[in-house]
Amino acid sequence: MENNIHKSHILPPVLLEETVRSWLKEDTPSFDYGGIVVGDQQESAVLLCKSAGVLAGVPFFNAIFTQLKCTVVWNYPEGASLKPICEVATVSGNARNILLGERTALNCLTRCSGVATASRKYADIAESRKWTGEIAGTRKTTPGFRVAEKYALLVGGVSTHRHDLSSMIMLKDNHIWSAGSIKQAVTAARRVGGFSTKIEVECRSLTEAREAASSGAEIVMLDNFEPKTAHGVAATLKGEFPHLIVELSGGVNEDNIAGYFSPHIDVISSSQLTQGYSVVNFSLKICKSDRDPTNPMVGQS
Repeated sequence: MENNIHKSHILPPVLLEETVRSWLKEDTPSFDYGGIVVGDQQESAVLLCKSAGVLAGVPFFNAIFTQLKCTVVWNYPEGASLKPICEVATVSGNARNILLGERTALNCLTRCSGVATASRKYADIAESRKWTGEIAGTRKTTPGFRVAEKYALLVGGVSTHRHDLSSMIMLKDNHIWSAGSIKQAVTAARRVGGFSTKIEVECRSLTEAREAASSGAEIVMLDNFEPKTAHGVAATLKGEFPHLIVELSGGVNEDNIAGYFSPHIDVISSSQLTQGYSVVNFSLKICKSDRDPTNPMVGQS
């Protein structure tokens, strides 16, 4: 079934169109001065991948050039592991429209592929250790780029976590301190969230986690726990509250995530997936027989 799922179908067409239109408008808010130089002559441009990574962001790339009446033909499917230097796709259309979309499309592709590449590494670590929980991103995303980064997490093979403040009720330390107690905060949240919205509480001790679970929270987040402590607290919670979802977060990275794997921890989230990723290097070059699209370094002659 997994092989038949097209992750791009999760993106509503209207959202996709409005998102890329806002990006294009940001890059060309008034005159396109460069466009007058190249005009409307038909051209093709090759998309090159110049560093290793997982290809992600294809729906956004396509939508950008659809807005500009260009066509894109892909040589690799989204989610493929790319090795440099390879020709990933070809964009065809009039010259000025290709160049209007070039930087915006590349900015999206490099960043989405960076998120997916980091996510794939985390997912591979979990698979190699036979841990069956979920790795997730966080809400620490780039303003204006959240939907793309969240989508890239899915392409990379991990979970998105909540998308925004309206997706799930997460009560963090500031909420608890302002409300007066975990119980008061959970009770107030349940009044408005009702049966259809899960409540998660950020906890810094077993005592806090017990209070959260006893108050009706479906999820507790163990925040900034050392691995050994997290394992013990999670095991105790699962024994007392078998249906409780236990999340571990705080300070998790590629080097230490395996230390947190436990049958009692259901979710491990890391902001590194959308804050600490390296981009994948792509370029888009007009195809000319007497020009090298790989743009090699210039050395001394």
